[in-house]
Amino acid sequence: MQREMVLLKRLRWLTWVFIVGLVISGVTAIPLVTELNWLSQVLGTGNSASIEGAGSLAFWLESVRHALIDSQAKHPFLFYGTDWLAFGHIIIAVAFIGVLRDPVRNRWLLDFGLIACAMVIPWAFIFGALREIPFWWRLIDCSFGVFGAIPLWWCRKWAKELESCRVGDRRSG
Repeated sequence: MQREMVLLKRLRWLTWVFIVGLVISGVTAIPLVTELNWLSQVLGTGNSASIEGAGSLAFWLESVRHALIDSQAKHPFLFYGTDWLAFGHIIIAVAFIGVLRDPVRNRWLLDFGLIACAMVIPWAFIFGALREIPFWWRLIDCSFGVFGAIPLWWCRKWAKELESCRVGDRRSG
C-alpha cells in the first residue's frame, strides 16, 4: 500500500508538470507580438543597425517580429489561428485530468501524449522545411516533443507499476 501511495504521488506531480507546461506553451501563442517586442528589448535588437551584425538568432527573431507587426496591422484575423492553437493546448491539458483521477484506467492518455510528442519531430521537420524555418529553430520545436515525452514516459511506467500493485493486492486479499 505504501508503494502505491508513492507511485500515485509521483504520477500526479509529473502529470501536473505536463499539464502546466501545455497550458503555458498554449497561452504564450496568444500575445506573440507583445512577447517578441519584449524579447527584442531584452536582446537589444530593436533597431536595424543592431541586427545587421547580429547572429542568426537575433536576425531570425527580428525578422519574425517585423513580419508579425506587419501582419497584425494588415491582417489581424491571421492571429485567430494562434488563439485556436492556445485553445487546443488548453483542451489537451484538460484531458490529462483523467490521469490525475485514475492513472491506471486512463493510462491510454499517457500513450496518446507520447504518440503526440513523437509526432512533433516529423511535423517540425516537414512543415518547417515547407515554411523555410531555419533548421536550428526546428530543433527547438522538436525539443517540445522530447521534453514533453519525459514526464509522460515516467508517468506511464509508474501507472503500469501501480496497476501491478493493485492486481497483487487483489490476489493476496
